[in-house]
Amino acid sequence: MTGTRGLVAGVFLLPALVLLGALVVYPIGYSVQRSFFDRAGTGFAGLDNYVEIFTDDTILTAVRNNAVWVVVAPALATALGLVFAVLTERVRWGTAFKLVVFMPMAISMLAAGIIFRLVYEQDPDRGVANAVWVGVHDTFAESSGYPKARPLPVHPLKPAGEGAYETKQPVRAGSPALLPLVGVAPAKMPGDARPAALPRPEPGAVTGTAWLDFTKGGGGTPNTVDAKELGLKGLRIEAVKDGRVVATATAAADGSFTLPASADGALLRLPESNFREPYNGVDWLGPALVTPAVIGSYIWMWAGFAMVLIAAGLAGLPRELLEAARVDGANEWQVFRRVTVPLLAPVLAVVLVTLMINVLKIFDLVFIIAPGSVQDDANVLALQLYRSSFGTDAHLGVGSAISVLLLLLVIPVMFFNIRRIRRESRR
Repeated sequence: MTGTRGLVAGVFLLPALVLLGALVVYPIGYSVQRSFFDRAGTGFAGLDNYVEIFTDDTILTAVRNNAVWVVVAPALATALGLVFAVLTERVRWGTAFKLVVFMPMAISMLAAGIIFRLVYEQDPDRGVANAVWVGVHDTFAESSGYPKARPLPVHPLKPAGEGAYETKQPVRAGSPALLPLVGVAPAKMPGDARPAALPRPEPGAVTGTAWLDFTKGGGGTPNTVDAKELGLKGLRIEAVKDGRVVATATAAADGSFTLPASADGALLRLPESNFREPYNGVDWLGPALVTPAVIGSYIWMWAGFAMVLIAAGLAGLPRELLEAARVDGANEWQVFRRVTVPLLAPVLAVVLVTLMINVLKIFDLVFIIAPGSVQDDANVLALQLYRSSFGTDAHLGVGSAISVLLLLLVIPVMFFNIRRIRRESRR
């Protein structure tokens, strides 16, 4: 009877074993064998392919990035999921919040990569991250009104270093100063800019006009205030004597300004702050930040997964222990740290190990989000496996060696998980 049962069980298991052997065991064995051969697969290379993994700079970057991923991404996703799970127990709309946080799990890695490629766009008009960052920055730091303005060679202005301009000759009280500039598109001028006013002399004061020396539609005379030319409202003007600022003024809507008598004999300087390029935010997809940026997109996707599993474990906790801790005088932080987290340790271990295995195989997000120019900086082992195994410069020996390395990295994590499951089953 027992033999018959074993035979029936074997018959039912046979299709699964055949598929397992064809789709898992055989590819693993072939990859191990192929990793000891050269690019063509005809010559035995020994350990050369494995040596190349730890000597090639590009592959070493992938190894280092994988280490960062394994340490940072699962820990942050698990911690965030724990916080969400605990806090949503205390709000009436917790279920709706869980649904929103878990929703990214319904999106494929490809779609999430495309979404975050747009989120991290450098242009604040397109990238959400930089739109928010630039908005916060501009709230506390006023941006320049005329970033591309400059004088022509025929103008009475010359470069003064560090992006500033100054008059070629000192100004005199009672003699109007002309500060013409070009390089500002009329459409970019302030909406309340008015036609430039002819400078009028005032005894005992330095007066002048700062204006856009450009007539829309053509015409006009350089260094002359023409009827259709606009004043450079808000332009900051400094009077400088012996390297020291003795007076300042700001141009009105019609470009006119007035400086006190102390400016007599000074050079008028237009400081660099008038022409500073607008702040365009952070280069999220640059070499320095591309890996943290991609990790951020991963956490956005997988924090919901961690939250749901931890919330399920939280629902099964004995509430009398939590209430007993509160009765004994523990505050909420102490209850969370000394009671809730230790009781949730098995669930947290499941989530953490699952995410560690997952990030060891991360490929899609890095491939989609990181631009081609920084893919070497964002490289991970799964992406390097793809790059080494396909294309005109493919080296299947190195690609197979990387796949074996990934398997060796996953095995200890799987072994730990199996031991934990067995230990839990004995309780």
